[in-house]
Order: sequence, then structure tokens, then C-alpha cells
Amino acid sequence: MYVAVKGGETAIARSWDLLAAARRGDETAPELSIAQIRQQLRLAVARVMQEGSLYDEELAALALKQASGDSIEAVFLLRAFRTTLPRFGQTLPLDTAAMRVRRRVSGTFKDVPGGQILGPTADYTQRLLDFSLMEAAQKMELEQAAAPLPDALPDALPGVLRLLDREGLIEADLPPDGDPEPVDLTREPLMFPAGRPARLQNLARGDEGWLLGLAYSTQRGYAESHPFAGEIRMGEVSVMVCPEELGFEIDIGEITLTECQMINQFAGSKTAPPQFTRGYGLSFGEAERKAMAMALVDRSLRAEELGEAAHAPAQQAEFALCHSDNVEASGFVQHLKLPHYVDFQAELALIRQLRAAAQEKTDD
Repeated sequence: MYVAVKGGETAIARSWDLLAAARRGDETAPELSIAQIRQQLRLAVARVMQEGSLYDEELAALALKQASGDSIEAVFLLRAFRTTLPRFGQTLPLDTAAMRVRRRVSGTFKDVPGGQILGPTADYTQRLLDFSLMEAAQKMELEQAAAPLPDALPDALPGVLRLLDREGLIEADLPPDGDPEPVDLTREPLMFPAGRPARLQNLARGDEGWLLGLAYSTQRGYAESHPFAGEIRMGEVSVMVCPEELGFEIDIGEITLTECQMINQFAGSKTAPPQFTRGYGLSFGEAERKAMAMALVDRSLRAEELGEAAHAPAQQAEFALCHSDNVEASGFVQHLKLPHYVDFQAELALIRQLRAAAQEKTDD
């Protein structure tokens, strides 16, 4: 029999008050604004947008503040809000080739059309704490105002992988036969076997830590993968729609994206010659690590398609995809905190019976 906890509603209401107080912290310290979180914690905001499947920097910043910086809880909040939004239509495919690039690097070619653009990155810094960040904000503002403005960047840069494509050394980047409309995993469940569009959509909203671990496993020999970073680019891409009542395309704004194309060796098959193959990653905001991990896992999941042996965890679609959702994973783990009194009493009674039976055999 389930025994209800007395005073549960009052206790829950009180826990909300305590949560709000813990979130605010010392009231003598300035409170974080949504604008501060959005602008100064942009990478955390980008992660919440990716895994929350909703591009809205302000709402992602609000979710982070409400969750006291817990990114998974913030993702949960953003997804829950997303379900309340009406859908007016769909955009045209994003043209990342026309990206207004702020960062573009290639690990395969030193000299690429348009050059390497380092952009905002910590790759070339020493991992030492910068205690100057603890100084007065006014001093920082003065230093920023005196800093020279960055050079103007071109509107678009040609893709690096075109260098291989010209010689036919890399697989063609073509849509599947018939160019079918991909499933919407925010409205339809993931079904197996899952096509590459569904897999990419799943990976795009998957937990970064999970994908990073799988990607790392492929480099340690659990997928026989030897990747090269063909191109990583970050910048702004226009979002286009074509309303039926108008019949022509309209630019409704732009979003920040990070795109990664990995290059992998391929020994060839009965229908394809030896060539390089692609792994692809695309993420909201500045999210280089996520896009790279996504590209590595995407390539691993193509093993069966390319006629390769699939024996590693990162090559098993059901394992890799079904466990990538941090909201679902968090729910399954954290539900253990909820009352399981009846289940435990049943287990307890069973253990007692088994022990008693074992004791009787010993006495005999």
C-alpha cells in the first residue's frame, strides 16, 4: 500500500522559496541580468539553444538564470517552452556556403582560399587563470574601447573541401535520391533504422558530453577512424522563407552557426573507388567542440552504409542515438529520487524470504 507523505504540498512550496533564495545568493551582490548572461556567457547560451532545439538567445539566457547555471535543467526548461509555440511554416535549407564567416580553420590545408581566420578562440592561449578579469569592470570597458577594431571580413568564403572535390578525391555531397523531407524529431519519435537526416538531427540536439565521449572513443581505436578536420567555420547565416501567398524568398534574419566537415579515409567498395568520405556537424552559436564531435560520430554511424564493419559503440546507431538526449537521461536517473516505497517493500520482502529459505537449508 502506498503511504502518502503528509504535508507534501507545503514542503514543496517551501522548497520553491528556498530555491529562489539560493538562486539569488547574497543580495548585496549585483544580480545577473539576462543581457549579461546572453553576451558574456555566450557559449553556455549556445549549448542550451542546441540541446533545447530552439534558437533564441534571450530565452536560453533566461533558462540558464532560472536553472542557476545548470545547463541540463536549462535545456529542459527551453524544450518545455518550445512545445507551447505555434508553427507558422518552415524555412528554406540554410546556405552555409554563403556564411558571413567570423572564424574558419582547416587542419588539412595550410593555404586555403580566403586564408585561415582564427577569430574568437581559446585554442592559442595558455590555460592560466586571468586574474585581471576580477578587476573593476570600468577598467575593462576602457581597455575594450581603446582596442583596435578587427579587419573587415569577406561576405563569404569558398569551402575548403572543394579542393578535393575538383579532383574527385572525396565523395560527392549530394542529397539522397528523391530528396525526401526529413523527419521532425521534435514531433515524431526516433525510429530505426534511422536515415542520416534523422541521425544528424538527433546528434544536433544531443548532449555535448555524450557526443564528445563517443567521438573520443573513435579516435582511440573503437571505430578504426583516422579523421582530419577538413574545415571548421563559424559565422552568420541568413534564414530564408518562401511564403506560398507571395511566391518568392524573404530574408527574415540571420543566426550564428558552427559547421564542421571531417575527412576520413575510405578504402573503397564494389561501387565506389578509394576516396575520402565526410562526417558532418552543425550547431547553433559558437560550438566548435560540439560540431566536431558530431561530425566524428556522424561518420562512425555511416559504417554500414559504406560497407564497413560496425563493431564499436559509436557505430551502433541505436546505442549512440537513444542515449544522446540529456533531458531523457536526466529524467531516468533523477526519477530514482521520487517515492518508490511500494517497490522497495516488495524487494525487501523477497530478500527476507530468500534469506529465510537459505537459512532453512543450512539448518537441515
